[in-house]
Amino acid sequence: MSKFFEYEIRLNGLDVDGRDQCKASALLNHLQNAATLAAEDGGFSRETLVERYGAFWMLARSWYQLSRPLGYEDKLTIRTWHRGARSAIMYRDYDILANGQLVGESVSAWVLADVNSHKLMRLSTIPELTDTGGGALCKTMTLAKLRQPGDLAEAERRLMRYSDSDLNGHVNNTRYADFACDAVGMENLPQDRYLAELRIGYLAECRPGEVLSIQTSGLGDSRFVRGVDTEGKPRFEAALYFGETPV
Repeated sequence: MSKFFEYEIRLNGLDVDGRDQCKASALLNHLQNAATLAAEDGGFSRETLVERYGAFWMLARSWYQLSRPLGYEDKLTIRTWHRGARSAIMYRDYDILANGQLVGESVSAWVLADVNSHKLMRLSTIPELTDTGGGALCKTMTLAKLRQPGDLAEAERRLMRYSDSDLNGHVNNTRYADFACDAVGMENLPQDRYLAELRIGYLAECRPGEVLSIQTSGLGDSRFVRGVDTEGKPRFEAALYFGETPV
């Protein structure tokens, strides 16, 4: 039997930009809220994992695609389910509806890590995942490491701040979407274009006080972004694809 969880919210002024389009970071935040609530509903929440198994979920990669931009006061419905615990990565799928109409989809890849050592753990450790997946609803898309072009050039240096951090004390993963959108100059996006697809890989944690070199490449409707620390180690990577705004 297919199992899914639904999360509903109406987009507000904090979710959208000056062009009345939902910011990528805001959409990722809502998708992750849906995932958190779905995990609680399924019996494998953060609190349960920490208490019973000394483990927590780490988001490794995210992707979403929209057929139209989301806007102010759109009623957002996120339908989500996971694909089970048969591999080292647990995939979570999402359907994105606006005002009752299907307008997009998303896939995220999660790994299980030890609270103290942050070493990866086997998903089979969590019996609560058994027989709670989406079944026939499950998508087939997987998220491999992004292939970045060789001509990435520094667009800016960015200091990680207190306001970027979350419950775990490191930079919240939704903030990397803001870093990417800032680096490609989303404020200059033509009115007839919108961010139709975003893919992010989270390579290593960042903490307040660290500085990233934000590097970019690409022209037109495809842009690539990478954040590199002062030792040359990549911390995140992103690919942004822009589409024509439907009339």
